[in-house]
Amino acid sequence: MILGLILLQCGPKKQNQDKKTKLSEEELMTRVQKQTFNYFWDGAEPESGMARERIHTDGVYPQNDQDIVTSGGSGFGLMAILVGIERGFISREEALKRYQKIVDFLEEADRFHGAWPHWMNGKTGKVKPFSKKDDGGDLVETAFLMQGLLTVAEYFENGNEAEKQLVSDINELWREVEWDWYTRGGEDVLYWHWSPNYGWEMDFPVAGYNECLIMYILAASSPTHSIEPEVYEEGWARGGAITDDTVYYDLPTVLDHYARGDDPVGPLFWAHYSYLGLNPKNLTDQYGDYWELNQNHALINYRYALDNPKGYEGYGKDQWGLTSSYSVNGYAGHHPGEADLGVISPTAALSSFPYTPEESMQFLKYLYNEADSLVGKYGPYDAYSHEHNWYTPRYLAIDQGPIPVMIENHRTGLLWDLFMSNEDVQRGLRKLGFEHPELN
Repeated sequence: MILGLILLQCGPKKQNQDKKTKLSEEELMTRVQKQTFNYFWDGAEPESGMARERIHTDGVYPQNDQDIVTSGGSGFGLMAILVGIERGFISREEALKRYQKIVDFLEEADRFHGAWPHWMNGKTGKVKPFSKKDDGGDLVETAFLMQGLLTVAEYFENGNEAEKQLVSDINELWREVEWDWYTRGGEDVLYWHWSPNYGWEMDFPVAGYNECLIMYILAASSPTHSIEPEVYEEGWARGGAITDDTVYYDLPTVLDHYARGDDPVGPLFWAHYSYLGLNPKNLTDQYGDYWELNQNHALINYRYALDNPKGYEGYGKDQWGLTSSYSVNGYAGHHPGEADLGVISPTAALSSFPYTPEESMQFLKYLYNEADSLVGKYGPYDAYSHEHNWYTPRYLAIDQGPIPVMIENHRTGLLWDLFMSNEDVQRGLRKLGFEHPELN
C-alpha cells in the first residue's frame, strides 16, 4: 500500500530570496529545534502527555491509531522537552507539569516485568500490539524511554520539592525494570521481547551492532536487576565477533553492522538512538571507539550520496542521509547499498550534526532555503524522493525526536552532560569495561 503519496510536481518550492531574508546558521538550528520539539509538545497525546507514534497532517491514519503512543519515541520527546526549556520555548514550570503527567501515566500503564510495550493506548495505558505476538514487554523501547527519564531526573535533581518528587518517581520506575529477566532464564544475551500470551516466541536475541547499545548499558547500570558483563560480551559482542568490521568509502565501519544483509552499514539511526544521552566522544571499550564508529557511519552516508552509485535524482552534497522512514511503498529501512530506494530521510543528516556539522548544515540550508515545501508544522517531513517525485506530509516520533536532541548535543552537549552524570550509568559503563572522561 502506498502511504501518503504526494507528487512534487514542479519539485520543492523555492523561496523568493529577494523577499525573504535568509536565517543565520544559528537561527536555522533553533528553528528546526523548535519545530521538532513541538511534535512532542503541541502534538502530544493530551491525556497521557506521551508522544504519538505518528502524526499525519493529511489526516489519513492506518488502523485509526491517533491515540497510540510510543514508548521509545516518548523517551526521545522527554529529552526534546529539556531542549525546549533551555532554548526558551517553554518554561521550567510548564515542563514539570508535563513530566508529572507522563510519569503518572507510566506508573499505571501496562508493564511486563518492569518493561513497557512498544505501543500503548494513550487514554488507557493498555498495550496496543505492535504485531500479533509483540503484545508484551519491549526492552529496547523501554531502554530508549528510560534513557530519557534518567536524563530528566538529572536535570531536576537539585530542584524544588515538586521537582525532587518527580526525580523520586522516575527512580522508582528505573528500579522496577527487570533487565535480567530478559536474559530468558540466565542466557548470556538480552532478548528484545516477552509476552504474557506468547512467552519468548518472538525469539529475538539482541546480538551484534545495531541501535541497541543503550539497552545493554542500562541493563548493566541497573541498581536492582543488573546483568553480568558476560551478557554484554557473549551476547551483544558475540564473543568478540562484533569487531569484524570492513572498509566502505575508505572509512572503517569500526564494528560489524550485524544483520544488515550484504550491505556494510545499517540505517543511520543506529548512530543516533543510543547516543541521545550516551556521549560517544572519547567513549571506548575493548571493541571500538564510538566516536569514530558514528562519525564514519555518517560520513559514509555523505560520501555515498556524492558517489550516487544508483544515479538517483537529487543526491549530492546538499541532499544525503539514509535511514528507516516512510517510503514510496510504506515503511522501509533505507541504508547505503541494496536497501537504497532513492528516498532521503531528513532525520538522518540532521540528527548527525555532532558528527558531520558542515555536511549536516548544508542539508539544513537546502531544506529551509530551497525546499520549504518539504517542511511543515513539526519540521521536515519524514521522507521524500526526487527520483520518485514523492513526499509524504507525515511525521514519526522516532524520526523527529533525535533532531532537536542531537542538534543540542552539537551546540552545547546538554543531554550528553546530563545523562553521563548519572551515577548508576557511570557504574554500569565501568562494569562493562568502558572508558570515558566522565568516568575518571
